[in-house]
Amino acid sequence: MKLYKWTGPQAQVEQTKADQPNANMTQLQNEKEAVVLYEAGDGTTLRNAEAYEVLNAVGHIEDGGYAVFNNIPVTDEGRDLFESRFQNRVGMVEKEPGFAAIRVLRPLYSDTYTILTLWKDEKSFKDWQESQAYGHAHAKRGTKEGIDKRPNIFPRPSFVTTYTK
Repeated sequence: MKLYKWTGPQAQVEQTKADQPNANMTQLQNEKEAVVLYEAGDGTTLRNAEAYEVLNAVGHIEDGGYAVFNNIPVTDEGRDLFESRFQNRVGMVEKEPGFAAIRVLRPLYSDTYTILTLWKDEKSFKDWQESQAYGHAHAKRGTKEGIDKRPNIFPRPSFVTTYTK
């Protein structure tokens, strides 16, 4: 399955959606821009969009009201290690109150992976960040066993973007 992410001015959202009239798209926005997400298994694309292979999917994107995109640049040499980290994840986030969906996304035309989580609302996401499950999921971060300490895997810092419906 593929996921397409179109990002641009709010004023262009309707035209972007009109380009694929039969597609089930999810629209999100923040103070700077709009995002349209489209999952497809049939090869249909969303024009002028970032394209990803969905490595892991739980839940339904349209059920979320608050989206968190954790954007993580990864070197070619680090792809296997990075992907194995997320293929073997414990899956504790799915049990958190307010959780709607997660997508682990491999970029098709860039080096930036995206871990997309969707939540009922921002409070649900903040509660997850303060939970024991979050602490457990990120326990190795910053240690010598953590993937973030491996040399030559991350060419530049990761960054987070958030959107609401």
